[in-house]
Amino acid sequence: MRFTIKLEESDEEGYTAQCLEIPAAISEGNTKEEALENVKEAIQLVLEVTREH
Repeated sequence: MRFTIKLEESDEEGYTAQCLEIPAAISEGNTKEEALENVKEAIQLVLEVTREH
């Protein structure tokens, strides 16, 4: 599956990444790469919880 990720510089330090198709999947990181890796994990967690319910 492919998702659209919105990546923005945070008001504080680092970056915020959010999956536009799954708004609950949002994460942060100190670098763009870290934020993207973290949002991938968030997407997986949201999908797992959704499948279980």
